[in-house]
Amino acid sequence: MHVVLVVDHAYVNGGQAKVALDAGLGLRARGHRVTVFAAVGPADPRLEAAGIRVVCLGQDDIGTTTNKLAFAAQAIWNRVAARRLAAELRGLDPRDTVVHVHAFAKALSPSIGRSLAASGLPLLYTMHEFFLVCPNGGFYEYPAARICHRTPMSLDCLTTNCDARSYPRKLLRVVRHAALEHVAGMKALFPHVVTISALQERVITPHLPAATRFHRVDNPIAVTKAPARSGPPGDVLFVGRISTEKGAPIFAEAARRAGIRPVFVGDGPARADLEARYPEAVMLGWRDEAGVHELMRSARALVFPSVWYEGQPLTVYEALACGAPVIVSDACAGREAVEDGATGYWFRSGDADALAAHLTRLEDDDLADRMGRAAYERYWAAPLSIEAHLDRIGAVYELVLRDALGAGLRTVRNARSPVPAAP
Repeated sequence: MHVVLVVDHAYVNGGQAKVALDAGLGLRARGHRVTVFAAVGPADPRLEAAGIRVVCLGQDDIGTTTNKLAFAAQAIWNRVAARRLAAELRGLDPRDTVVHVHAFAKALSPSIGRSLAASGLPLLYTMHEFFLVCPNGGFYEYPAARICHRTPMSLDCLTTNCDARSYPRKLLRVVRHAALEHVAGMKALFPHVVTISALQERVITPHLPAATRFHRVDNPIAVTKAPARSGPPGDVLFVGRISTEKGAPIFAEAARRAGIRPVFVGDGPARADLEARYPEAVMLGWRDEAGVHELMRSARALVFPSVWYEGQPLTVYEALACGAPVIVSDACAGREAVEDGATGYWFRSGDADALAAHLTRLEDDDLADRMGRAAYERYWAAPLSIEAHLDRIGAVYELVLRDALGAGLRTVRNARSPVPAAP
């Protein structure tokens, strides 16, 4: 088949792009034709080397633009992207082509919805985040540091400043979302939606058409199988963006109450404040993938204290694969990977005392070892490999094609049906 992958970035700049591009490379290796359509470059050199067609518009995103006003217009309605995507899709065979949208909110904009609809091709969307249904993409109030339960685009939503930077920026996102819903019709555009956790599906279901069909496809986890830790348990780690929504301050406070040393791997806006308030904390900064996995293999546990909806936090799965038990907030989908009391613990989101109690329990070396071995064995019994991901997404593509073909045949039959005579 021919798979057209629609992404904001043609290179790996985060989890979304990594999943899309790695899958594209895997699909090409399995003999499928693959096209990557993206706004922002430079393109990953592996794509062309693998024989993948790359259409990269060479545009900016919010992090690279030098003209904020021009980018605001692009973010709301990217005319260039709409025109180029329409040209790229024109003439493709709907019997063997699937257009798979992974990302649009950082550069492509809702304008692509018009082009997708006009193409008549089978469509699939992966819900890596929530931009298809929520203006700020996260169902999270950044200023109040809490999950948002408001109905997107309701009066209550419109009058609430939930943006991480400013209310004017929230209003820009509201305008974009209005274009998404009422001009591009994107919420009703995808009969098939890929989700990456049960929690995510529960959150989005009320905001999409009732006929939407959901398909659970786990993201692949890039961890090399290696022997589990043989020495004594080491530090308790936090890995990721050091920010309020990721729960970094909760970990620092819980570690202090438990009398242990918190170790942070990463960086972010809350780092300086936490360094000042918790001088006992160790800040290692960002490490490459191999360095992170090495730290996980020697860790006593990973703490994942996120206070917002996390679709499928890869860090949790990486830690389990490395043989580290995980203490995870019950507000995020990371809890779905952890068997409470066996491969780690759940704790009440935002509750530093509850987290501290679990940290204290895991000071027992024997318990930490048992949980680490259980985590390792259960992950590797059914690893989230790229091959497993390709098997599953390939099956979804086949279903999408069959469904689209069936819908086309039904439309033809209905068009050929005789019109009843007027009474």
